[in-house]
Amino acid sequence: MTTRHGRALSSLLTAGHRLRRIWWRLRRPRTFGVKVLLLHPEQPERFLAVRHSYVDQDRWALPGGRYRPARETPSDAARREVHEELGLGIAGELAELRTLEARTEGKRDTLTLLSGRADGVEVRTSLELREARWLRTDLADVPAGDPVSRWLRLALEVGTGRADEGTPRPGRRPCGRPPA
Repeated sequence: MTTRHGRALSSLLTAGHRLRRIWWRLRRPRTFGVKVLLLHPEQPERFLAVRHSYVDQDRWALPGGRYRPARETPSDAARREVHEELGLGIAGELAELRTLEARTEGKRDTLTLLSGRADGVEVRTSLELREARWLRTDLADVPAGDPVSRWLRLALEVGTGRADEGTPRPGRRPCGRPPA
């Protein structure tokens, strides 16, 4: 987003996100989100990380977004978000790594972490993303000093078996609807 038009849209997204955060603090809504550990189709030791254009612009994170459980499953939402943000599809089934409750930015969020394999390697970023890059699962190629999202780290620990405590890789299950 180096054009004047791109910078203006990025500023608009940032302002909108700030207003949404104020609303969340006042309303304390219950939201549902999904993040995807998207593995490279030919190099399983690589995954796709993104940087957003409107919030935490320097932090490496996983692609994903929000969804409404009455309208779609976490798996359906993950496929939609990956396609909208990156122009990629997901091959085969997604595996649920973990579903957890978080209280961030004044909202009660149910976050589902999923893992799947991309159906291609060519990435097209949307206005929501500043950058997307295939990184190694050991994070060795993350530039020094770049922050990494806690959800990205958790997904890597669970999804690749690289837990800090040396725990083995837990069983993964196909993804369905979130807990009630």
